[in-house]
Amino acid sequence: MELSIIIVSFNTSDLLRKCLNKVYKSLSFGKIEKMSEVIVVDNGSTDDSVSMIQKNFPKVEVIKNDKNLGFSKANNLGMKKASGKYILLLNSDTEIKNDALDKLLETIKNDDKIGVVGGKLLNNDGSLQPSTGFFPNIDKVFFWMFFIDDIPLLNKILKPYHAEDKSFYEKTQQVDWVSGACFMLRREVIENVGFLDENIFMYGEELEWCYRIKSSGFKVIFAPEVHILHLKGASGGLSTAGILEEYKALLYFYKKHKPTWQFPVLRLILMSGALLRILIFGIIGSYKARLPLYAKAIQLVR
Repeated sequence: MELSIIIVSFNTSDLLRKCLNKVYKSLSFGKIEKMSEVIVVDNGSTDDSVSMIQKNFPKVEVIKNDKNLGFSKANNLGMKKASGKYILLLNSDTEIKNDALDKLLETIKNDDKIGVVGGKLLNNDGSLQPSTGFFPNIDKVFFWMFFIDDIPLLNKILKPYHAEDKSFYEKTQQVDWVSGACFMLRREVIENVGFLDENIFMYGEELEWCYRIKSSGFKVIFAPEVHILHLKGASGGLSTAGILEEYKALLYFYKKHKPTWQFPVLRLILMSGALLRILIFGIIGSYKARLPLYAKAIQLVR
């Protein structure tokens, strides 16, 4: 088996149908359908997701969970079932272009040291959706929280935690992490590094995994020629768009991987950044809905 595609779904029947249609079109386009398998891990959906798959996509293997196990545990179940040399983790709220699978495979096969490849995520209107960056070391978290990495020219030098500059996404390059919405890896990564950290329910799991992957000597590559439509947040069912979840993920990441002295520094930076956003967003009317989230974030990091 050349490729295993794993899609985790939780009450996303309509999105999942579109996602699977695009997956099979891409497999057909690349003439690799016979060498590939598609595994959907259903996280206890109460809609018609499972019956929809069985009716419309009989080739898809379904793993049915009794409850929502989260992103990490569900994907790990899929990976343990997968038999492909290469594995693609794909969100159910994505639609890949016809040539996407071909280009992902071409990139990862180009170098045995490439462990992970991610593509360019696009919003529904075709605009860029930032989806990669560099590890959140203390300086990078500080730059992020105080908007320093948003300053023109500086954002090209600082290697930001979240790469926002559009020009960054125009060339193939090594990065520290890519979004788990479209995340291709080679099987050797799992054999050397292990699976996703199941202590992380959702948000930040790809960051922590990429940290272990790069620490073991593999490269993480961003491939701009791979285009994926991503309806961000639609598959997670979270109204907070991951704000609090990202704070939690950073706290966990520092506890697990960073020196003890850095944890209180991180908390101070996150708290200050949240307070700054409350002050700024209190003035900018279009962002006032986020104020309660950052108030909760301050309580979270105290």
